[in-house]
Amino acid sequence: MTGLQRVNLALARLPTWPVYVVGLLPAFWAIWLGATGGLGVEPINALENRLGLLALQFLIAGLAVTPLRRWTGLNLIRFRRALGLVAMGHLTLHLAVWLLLDLRDWGLIWADILKRPYITVGMLAFALLLPLAATSSNRAIRRLGPQRWRRLHRLVYLAVPLGGLHFVMQSKGWQMEPLVYLAAILGLLALRFRSSRGRVAP
Repeated sequence: MTGLQRVNLALARLPTWPVYVVGLLPAFWAIWLGATGGLGVEPINALENRLGLLALQFLIAGLAVTPLRRWTGLNLIRFRRALGLVAMGHLTLHLAVWLLLDLRDWGLIWADILKRPYITVGMLAFALLLPLAATSSNRAIRRLGPQRWRRLHRLVYLAVPLGGLHFVMQSKGWQMEPLVYLAAILGLLALRFRSSRGRVAP
């Protein structure tokens, strides 16, 4: 047995619940910092941005699982669902901060979404991810059937790039960090589809 096989065997024995616990700790830490004055002079904006970035990081981690397995042999497939749901948790908090603390006017929601293209793109990404989060259980897979479930979850290939584009668009000027994130997303998608040889990976 090779070292990689031993690692994969050990990973297969690990529970997935620590991913949820550890994955959400940065969000609680960011909220604590915001509540105690640790996020600078604009805590709401800083909290909103930090939660959004955490969501994008976990989405990218989930997107990297299949390329990692195919190109390195490291098998993290069993953790992909947890990574996606943790990302959705951060994204929901990101949206809640924008709605409840930043915007604070429910009458302006649609006007803001339509007026600001980066918000339009972000909301579209969120809308695409909602059915994926809602069908991330084994029960949903059985109800939809594996084939229909896989087709639905291919929406992630559109949602994650839109999230990266949202990050680029909301930044002031052409900043390097958002462009690096978008490039990483596009690179992972290229690896994913290249390795599938014309077949979309599940």
